[in-house]
Amino acid sequence: MADEDKLSVENEAAPPAWTQLQTAMHQCRRCAEAGFWLGSTAIFSGPWQARLMIIGQAPGRVEAETTGQPFSGPAGHRLMRWLGAAGWPEAVCRERCYITAVTKCYPGKVPSGRGDRKPSRQEQQLCAPFLEREIALVNPQVIVPVGKVAIDRFYPAKTKLDDIIGSSTEIAGRIIVPLPHPSGASAWTNSRHNQAKIRAAIAIIARLRVELVLDAM
Repeated sequence: MADEDKLSVENEAAPPAWTQLQTAMHQCRRCAEAGFWLGSTAIFSGPWQARLMIIGQAPGRVEAETTGQPFSGPAGHRLMRWLGAAGWPEAVCRERCYITAVTKCYPGKVPSGRGDRKPSRQEQQLCAPFLEREIALVNPQVIVPVGKVAIDRFYPAKTKLDDIIGSSTEIAGRIIVPLPHPSGASAWTNSRHNQAKIRAAIAIIARLRVELVLDAM
């Protein structure tokens, strides 16, 4: 089946609520109306029937200005290497997994110009109904929250990465496997001790991929 035909079949099979959600996310201007800078339209990708969902913090500059694909900047390349080690080469991961973020649009740079701005709590709250609806409609078996902003959606805010990376938990019938933010500048991920925790998390994802047949569609 040609790629175009496959995409057409997937779109036809998607429920109307899914198409409505995608349209609503692309057209949303809640943050702009609240006075926050809006750097792009919503960025997300993947099939609506994916069994694994990846949730990041927010799109970055590369995603917003160049690729239009989540996790396609330098940090995303590192994340894709981690997932590749779990049995999902990047092309397969993007085809089989649903990838989104706590806030859907690029939040812009920090005032100093060095790095991207972390979405405020208000921005996260404004976008929260979209994430909740994505989870409900995709209904994944496994969720991988990437970075503290995404992790905090599933764990108490004061939970330390040291205590949860390399483990999994079950919430509302879904298995949650957290990963740290994959930034190469992160002191946490560059620690040898913590790299062992990341490898343990990758091993969990690899095991679940086989046991739950997560890459089947």
